[in-house]
Amino acid sequence: MKYVLLFVDTEQFHADLEALTPDDRARAFARVDEWMAEHRHLLRGGNKLQDPHTATTVRLDAPEPIVTDGPYVEGKEVISGYLEVDVADLDEALRMVRTWPGCPVVEIRPLES
Repeated sequence: MKYVLLFVDTEQFHADLEALTPDDRARAFARVDEWMAEHRHLLRGGNKLQDPHTATTVRLDAPEPIVTDGPYVEGKEVISGYLEVDVADLDEALRMVRTWPGCPVVEIRPLES
């Protein structure tokens, strides 16, 4: 079954990451790289997203489309990246996510078949 893992950063997580020394930050990123390597056989694609201020939002619920700079909503949590995984079931996706060493929130969503 294919799922998308949506990685969600919080303001606090971002602040904590920025406060790390370069060596500590490198170690944190190395843990993420190790996690990716451990699960590479299940990964089918994904990427890190640029910061929310780079977003463009198009609202289609008005008589004419409205285009604005920035994310759909301003919030304390933002999706920072995603991975597509191919696993046996939700339980396997949950086992993977429980060991994620990065951002503090991961949303798991099944893909349409």
